[in-house]
Amino acid sequence: MIIKFSVQNFGSIKDKQTLSFEADKSTHLDDTYIIKFGKQRILKLALIYGANASGKTTILQALDFLRDIVLEPESKKTNELDFSPFLFDTISPKQNSIITLEFVQNEIRYFYKVEFCKKAVVSEELNFYNPNKANIYKRKTNLSKQFAEITLGSKISKDKTFEKNLEANTLWNNTVLGGFLKTNIDFKELQEIIDWFRNFLKPLVYTRTELEGFVTSRISESEISKSDVVSILKKADFNISDIVIEEQEEKIPDGFIEFLKKQVKAPNDKIKELEEKGKVTAVNIEFEHTVKNTKYKLPLELESQGTRRYFGFAGLLAMLIKNQITIPIDELEASLHPDLYLHFLLSFLLNSKGSQIIATTHNREILDNKDIFRNDAIWFSDKQENCSTELYSLADFDSSVVRNTTNILNAYKSGKLNGTPNLGDTFIDINL
Repeated sequence: MIIKFSVQNFGSIKDKQTLSFEADKSTHLDDTYIIKFGKQRILKLALIYGANASGKTTILQALDFLRDIVLEPESKKTNELDFSPFLFDTISPKQNSIITLEFVQNEIRYFYKVEFCKKAVVSEELNFYNPNKANIYKRKTNLSKQFAEITLGSKISKDKTFEKNLEANTLWNNTVLGGFLKTNIDFKELQEIIDWFRNFLKPLVYTRTELEGFVTSRISESEISKSDVVSILKKADFNISDIVIEEQEEKIPDGFIEFLKKQVKAPNDKIKELEEKGKVTAVNIEFEHTVKNTKYKLPLELESQGTRRYFGFAGLLAMLIKNQITIPIDELEASLHPDLYLHFLLSFLLNSKGSQIIATTHNREILDNKDIFRNDAIWFSDKQENCSTELYSLADFDSSVVRNTTNILNAYKSGKLNGTPNLGDTFIDINL
């Protein structure tokens, strides 16, 4: 699980901003929100609310970027890292960017820090607490020589040959974890972290993400139970009694491989496998609707956007309940009725055990429903005068601003919580 995540000089984020899943002292809704790790109380949910262009999505993109540079290391040292620093001043573009992540894997707490620029990973550090702090490795990059220098912690017993092998496979634009993926060496501590990024932290779900294909493939591979998905759809009042999935192989369409590389960011090994095969498996999905005891089949493409979106969410929900994972979701409310939005979140909170959701949202109901939402699970992104992003929690406000009796929505509308768009008047003078 994620404990804390910080970002600096990344996209719209200039100064260090931190999103924490650490619960405050409030016991409100503890049974549904809290995951216990030793004496720590970790939240299952973080919702980021704010105006358009305030940097909500950038927070999720930074987390997704970190996952990418760990699991999909650059194969050539001439490739630049796919991000932009803060561009609205003359100093930040010349400075390094920093991401830190504190998380739990197999009951052990880890702290990971990576400093980078467009051309290289400049420095890197991985520590663990079991129970005392110990260093696993430190890395510095000699930028003039384009060479990563790695030093293992004193408690990590590996010979110099091992260390040199790891250095040789860690290009200056790779993380050490990414370099480790290119080796054939045994390093239990690094493998634990790789497993966490691969199995626990899932890719960012955008509004444009094709969840239907993802969920369908997981059903076909028995990673998600079709009956679980159907059950979730039934509870959401979609009148769906079954999902019919048929597969057949077809020739790869022109431009499909390039689309996978640039837009989907599919794993390199999967792309290579498709290129060698020369064929792709086409999947036909139909939803069975039972109306007055009569069954009707409707192709996926004829279903509403809301139905298709929630089919994907039903698969995600099944994964969140069955496993322990974290899923970042951009604009959670897209194509969902407000009641269905709340139904999804409640189903997650009440049924999951060790999973987390971090999502952006424009749904104001989260500010007006204390029966469902904790203050420390609600975050605001606010665009500053210099166009940089500030991130803060509703729980950060003291009792002079937010009391137990405060109407949070009204406080937000009145500007007491900031994070509102600064809109001009509605008169538009157009020269005809």
